[in-house]
Amino acid sequence: MKVTDIQTYVVYGFRTNWIFVQVHTDAGITGIGEATLEYKEQAVVGAIDHLKEYLIGKNPLDIEQHYMMMYRDAYWRGGPVLMSAVSAVETCLWDINGKDLGVPVYRLLGGKCRDKVKIYANGWFAGANQPVQFAQKAKEAVQRGIKALKWDPFGKAYMEITNGELDASIACISAVRDAVGNEIDLLIEGHGRFNVPTAIKVARELEPFKPMFFEEPIPPDHMDGLAQVKQKSNVPIAAGERLYTKYAFKELLERKAVDYIQPDVSHAGGIMECKKIAAMAEAYHLPFAPHNPSGPVANATTLQLAACVPNFSILEIMVTDVPWRQSLTNEQLVFEDGYISIPYKAGLGIELNLDEAAKHPYQPIQLRHYNGQLTQIRPPEAKAYF
Repeated sequence: MKVTDIQTYVVYGFRTNWIFVQVHTDAGITGIGEATLEYKEQAVVGAIDHLKEYLIGKNPLDIEQHYMMMYRDAYWRGGPVLMSAVSAVETCLWDINGKDLGVPVYRLLGGKCRDKVKIYANGWFAGANQPVQFAQKAKEAVQRGIKALKWDPFGKAYMEITNGELDASIACISAVRDAVGNEIDLLIEGHGRFNVPTAIKVARELEPFKPMFFEEPIPPDHMDGLAQVKQKSNVPIAAGERLYTKYAFKELLERKAVDYIQPDVSHAGGIMECKKIAAMAEAYHLPFAPHNPSGPVANATTLQLAACVPNFSILEIMVTDVPWRQSLTNEQLVFEDGYISIPYKAGLGIELNLDEAAKHPYQPIQLRHYNGQLTQIRPPEAKAYF
């Protein structure tokens, strides 16, 4: 079997543009992957074109060799653009391998550890501005059967936060906790927005609400600073969505900087690299809670990992999405009582509808994290898809 072509599709999804990749073979088997990288879509498409030059004519089943060559021969290694491109292509190769053998990808990685995975919802708060609105939307999510909720309550704060802004953030968290009770897990997102002393101050304010974790309290480029925050926080610290490859995670683990690791399968090197990262964390007895806010193919890929990683903890998922998500792929998620079932189809178990993808071309989108519009991440017509 040989690779004959690689095609990339950029599809508008309101919060971001999804980047889907297909690797075609002369055996008629096509693999799919996702390289969604917010606000750097065109750079990723260019990087995939470079990888195409290498892969055409190669055997798609030699995945480890191709990953090594794509990473090594880039020379300027790592970074979000290259690693997102490599991650998607590597995922395509696993999908081809699973389809060729007629088994889910998790079968190729050692088989299942579990039949279902607990989820935490992101995006459930879309459009909320006041604590009472967050509380009502939290109730609605819990009524759907969701058992864990994540959000960023810190507005447009960056590096520092005034006492008034912090009081408003804590009021929002308190309203949600009061609305859903102590049985629902709360996860607080920081989006890498604080400096070290401010992050420590915020972590101490979060403690009474017993959050599952405080995610990315400081920017991702200072692991020693993150370790300082963790050392002085009684709230568990999570990070890793903006780290790439096992080498960065090795440093994160050696510095004892986190309690939960959060690699993203679309950025950290793909399926096998994330499996290796999870195994490294397992040796430290740390849980694996992958970052997963993107599109349907990334979600399908992450479910394959969740199935076969022993130290898997919880899966991020967006609670609603644009109406065309349901027709963009054949995604069929089975959700019940806070859990999503592991799919059993060959490969990743998902295919792209090219006609539907063509209806939603790329649109430029600006970062919302620090301008006070973070909750505007879903259109009014957004729908549940699981």
